[in-house]
Amino acid sequence: MKTILKNGLVYQSGKLSHQDLLIEDDKIMALGQNLSELIPEARVIDVTDKLVTPGFVDVHVHYRDPGFTYKETITSGSKAAAHGGYTTVCAMPNFDPVPDDAQKVANMVQRNRADGVVHIKQFGSITKDLVSEELVDFAGLKKAGAWAFSNDGKGVQTAGVMYEAMREAKRLDMAIVAHVEDNSLLYGGVMNAGKRAEELGLPGILGISESSQIARDLLLAKETGVHYHVCHLSTKESVELIRIAKAHGINVTCEVAPHHLLLNEDDIPGNDGYYKMNPPLRANEDQDALIAGLLDGTIDMIATDHAPHSIDEKTGDMRQAAFGITGSETAFPLLYTRYVKTGVFKLEQLLDWMSYNPAQTFGFDQAGILLPGRQADIAVINLDQAEVLQESDYLSKGINTPFTGQTVWANTEMTFVSGQLAYQKEAKA
Repeated sequence: MKTILKNGLVYQSGKLSHQDLLIEDDKIMALGQNLSELIPEARVIDVTDKLVTPGFVDVHVHYRDPGFTYKETITSGSKAAAHGGYTTVCAMPNFDPVPDDAQKVANMVQRNRADGVVHIKQFGSITKDLVSEELVDFAGLKKAGAWAFSNDGKGVQTAGVMYEAMREAKRLDMAIVAHVEDNSLLYGGVMNAGKRAEELGLPGILGISESSQIARDLLLAKETGVHYHVCHLSTKESVELIRIAKAHGINVTCEVAPHHLLLNEDDIPGNDGYYKMNPPLRANEDQDALIAGLLDGTIDMIATDHAPHSIDEKTGDMRQAAFGITGSETAFPLLYTRYVKTGVFKLEQLLDWMSYNPAQTFGFDQAGILLPGRQADIAVINLDQAEVLQESDYLSKGINTPFTGQTVWANTEMTFVSGQLAYQKEAKA
């Protein structure tokens, strides 16, 4: 089967240009002008002036399957990813049972392949059941198909455990992907420890619960040489620590979540569970530091931390609500609308942070770039039409996002995964 995407605004190797793109079976076969005249038998899809970009790569999603399928399933989560323009995602291990042995990882790899509509890479855990200090069989998990190791949702509390985990990961040429959080500094907090928490009478989460563990881990990473990747940076101190570590040659990369770029504690309207996330929305100066960190290269990529929950779990008092916000379906349009249309980011930068950079950082050699011979993982996005984010349009089971109702630009019209249409926007009556 041959398909031509005709006259799109193609993002290729750092540049935007109007071209045709030929898909044959699961591969990109050619880019150029007037391909439909050269290949008259191909099906032609007119995408004039629409953005044709490498499918986005999200190294941080939660699919809740098995164990919590009322929140999300592999199928619903991956459909949501395709709706957002993502073609490769990396599923965190905090479901039940935790993929902490080879058989469990192998089962998840098979299920992800069978039930997902995008490419799903599976994390293995660092320790048994995420909360213990017993290390997993790293070599066994790698052989079973784990692509990296993380205890996301839980910080590794003991330096010695993290040190030994890093040594094993380095030996296997694998990455440690860390949720950084010192439990002894949480004090039962539900939002950032700052003026807004005081106004609302809610317990706060100290920024040093994040930055202090990053400081510890950076020294361990220097000692071991492991690729150490920090999840969802949220404080200015964390950004500065990463900046210094990179200057000293430590093998560290990091990500920021869309909600930390888009919101800060001053945007929390009241005691509303939809604004409860971990790490929490920080102060305005932290938000500014995250934006600066992206622009100067300290922060390598944007990852959603897509964390679906049921309505009951997110409604009401923040003290009882679950931590988490969805992001797969809203990340690109929200960031494009807020930062590209206002001139803060260039479109090319945003595309790299969401596709090329994560693919390059983690060696996903078929993702993040449109080239002949590469896998046909492609998103087609309409940059020129505004839409209102509506719960009825979400494909995720989770609707726990405070961005619903906002008007955004740059909505996905089609997503191809290995040349197959994984998402197509339905025409509204």
